[in-house]
Amino acid sequence: MYNGKLVRLRAYDRKDIDKAWEYVNDPEVKRFLVPGIPFPLRKDDEMKWYESLNPSSANSYSFAIERLADGEYIGGCGINEVDWKNSHALVGIFLGKQFCNIGYGTDAMRVLVNFIFNEMNLHKVSLLTYGFNKRAIRSYEKVGFKVEGILKENIYREGQYHDEIIMSIFKDEWKSITSDEPVRI
Repeated sequence: MYNGKLVRLRAYDRKDIDKAWEYVNDPEVKRFLVPGIPFPLRKDDEMKWYESLNPSSANSYSFAIERLADGEYIGGCGINEVDWKNSHALVGIFLGKQFCNIGYGTDAMRVLVNFIFNEMNLHKVSLLTYGFNKRAIRSYEKVGFKVEGILKENIYREGQYHDEIIMSIFKDEWKSITSDEPVRI
């Protein structure tokens, strides 16, 4: 388990499946998650995803996000791809909509980035977001991510095209931001 100021990142548990399925099927959450057609997932799909999690994987890692105050499962984050040769990772995050705009996502992303740089010893962390996801962009900027590129009109959502934004942070940038903060595990 990895603790932040507001949240803890931990392994997924079978008891998280119902809420995870509920959160990812909420239209307000789903519109920010997948670039493809936002078709609802079946509970069986969520169970198959859970059963496919492999803590010994070398290329992807999924964490449940729980609130420190009461241990409630509020979302998930993870490392979707690791490029060991070039020393970088692609990450993602989601929260149940009732947990947005409170600071949980920013805190969870800080913990995840810290894990990547200080436990995996990677050089760069990147993520993809959509131009219409202003809340997430602000959150990522608070963590230290910067826009690295824009894929113009790359996502078709709700009847119009939107930009897909690539944001990244490098280990030396992270160290300069967190040099006075203790590592919390």
